[in-house]
Amino acid sequence: MQIRAITPADHAALLDLWRRTPGIQLRTDDEYEPFCRYLARNPELSLLVESKGAVVASLLVGHDGRRGYLQHLAVDLPWRGRGLASALLDEALQRLQALGVGKSHVFVLGAAPEALAFWRNRPGWSEREDIEVFSTRSE
Repeated sequence: MQIRAITPADHAALLDLWRRTPGIQLRTDDEYEPFCRYLARNPELSLLVESKGAVVASLLVGHDGRRGYLQHLAVDLPWRGRGLASALLDEALQRLQALGVGKSHVFVLGAAPEALAFWRNRPGWSEREDIEVFSTRSE
């Protein structure tokens, strides 16, 4: 198995992984063009795990210069329990730290119990109770 940076050529395989992963919500931002812009804005930060040429895990990673933002942490069902999510997370945080970004956030859907359990049990991560998230979309 190998961890490597995600490239635009990985888009189709990643969509397949995300579609079959409960707790991942796809949006128009996950379409090819926005995906490519995200990768270009955050070079070498988003990661995947490959086994024999197949994508088995992923983590999208970006930052605003102060905070890191993690999205679409997904491990294919047959590959769970092998530490892949932790390995991706550790590598991503090291890459962010190298850029001077020492604090990161992840937004987890309330309807994703496995994801919530992962983050609640993750050493060093805490659930925020002091903020609410508001979103808008310009059309």
